[in-house]
Amino acid sequence: MTQNPQRTPSVLVIGAGATGMLAVIRLREAGITNVTVIEKADRVGGTWRDNTYPGVACDIPSHHYCYSFEPAPWKAQCATGAELKDYLEHVAKKYRVTERVRFGRTVTSCLWDDAGGRWTVGTDKGDHFVVDFVIAATGILHHPKMPDIPGLDSFAGPAWHTAQWRHDVDLQGQRIGVIGTGSTSHQVVPELVNAGHQVHVFQRTPQWVFPFPNLPFPEWLRRRWIAKPERMRPWKTFYKAFIEQFFVKATVGHPVQNALLNATVKGYLRLAVRNRELRQKLTPDYGVGCKRMVVNFTFYPAIQKANAHLETDAIERIEPEGVRLKTGRLVPLDALVLSTGFHNFNYVRPMTLVGRNGHRLEDSWGHGRYTSAHAVLMAHFPNFFLMLGPGTPIGNNSVIGMAEEQLDYVVRLMGIWRRGEADEIEPTPQAVSAFTSYIKAGLGNSVWTRGCQSWYLDADGVPVVFPYPWQDFVRSMAKINTNELTMVRRQKRGGLHAL
Repeated sequence: MTQNPQRTPSVLVIGAGATGMLAVIRLREAGITNVTVIEKADRVGGTWRDNTYPGVACDIPSHHYCYSFEPAPWKAQCATGAELKDYLEHVAKKYRVTERVRFGRTVTSCLWDDAGGRWTVGTDKGDHFVVDFVIAATGILHHPKMPDIPGLDSFAGPAWHTAQWRHDVDLQGQRIGVIGTGSTSHQVVPELVNAGHQVHVFQRTPQWVFPFPNLPFPEWLRRRWIAKPERMRPWKTFYKAFIEQFFVKATVGHPVQNALLNATVKGYLRLAVRNRELRQKLTPDYGVGCKRMVVNFTFYPAIQKANAHLETDAIERIEPEGVRLKTGRLVPLDALVLSTGFHNFNYVRPMTLVGRNGHRLEDSWGHGRYTSAHAVLMAHFPNFFLMLGPGTPIGNNSVIGMAEEQLDYVVRLMGIWRRGEADEIEPTPQAVSAFTSYIKAGLGNSVWTRGCQSWYLDADGVPVVFPYPWQDFVRSMAKINTNELTMVRRQKRGGLHAL
């Protein structure tokens, strides 16, 4: 993309996960090199750096879950967490991302200066950066959610969240409790069961499971990919088409794909779990896809083993010796694993974010209702871009693919500033309202309104996802509609002129 080099902005990126790294690369390609990345940890990698639990892996096919410009000779159809961490570190080194990163710092405040028309970003180390643009690439899986269960702190043995795995704990011969049955639990439970541990899985809500065996690629094929990386293109095309033409269309309400998805997961449950009583316990009472689809091929076989115990009675409290159920029964445990997900809509929180005229993030989102324009822009926050924001199709596709589309859009928006057409860019309130209405209008046929409590839902029970086919999302980001923007040009230092 060719940009007029007349003006080069200063940009601060929050987070050095997959999206933050991509921001550095895309900005450099556009000729924007005055970029600083603030990362709270000591390495890049985000989700794939932090999550190290047994069995951690991506549930999107590897060739689709990678940067379009950097294919990799993956070992299996879905990459493990360790492989993805190595991949991201490789990309960071190859594309010189790390030289832009300030590690070991957490952004604590992001304040807009009405007089100067710039952002001042503060960190817990006392740094203050004054920049033209901020890109928040904080992701949605970085604040572990602890369960609100009485007595959790009283448990006598070690207890930890899956995102903070205790590798120092010897589990040999231990009775292990796992609370939660989401995607992470479906990965970690088979590892614990197959290692021979006595595992008690505490299930509040069963999940629909799509069977996708994570088959390894043969070494001869990987050698061919290494010799000529272009040989991987057909694989990416295939997996991309599979996700977009089947999974995405099934979740947004296309009848043929939706019927096939229903038949697949229900048939898999029927065939894989032969015990009728156990199968009933594992059968959800909500529509297929209402919660994020679990993609797995190991949980059902593991939960049927003699050392696996599915507990479906509600938890009353946690005691020093174990978990007390509401039936009165105590489940004795030596270790407790909390597979209870994340605060997905924290986004940039808990940092202080203050925009134009003292407008705070809580003024827009304080009641748990998350709004944006094009899933990137927020009214009252000029020159601020929230990656993977409300309205992103996070429920059914590759996050990296979404970030690539959004960052191309962001770079085009910055082009307005670089050409001197405006100094401050934000969406109009009407644009935010229109995008919110557009999202709600498409939810009727989608799977996300089929009677479940999901992390996709805001305070009003409205899913904060993009309920249309992937190509609709791509088209929505393909060009800039200036009628949706409030653009301000500063004629003189401190002087404003609305366009």
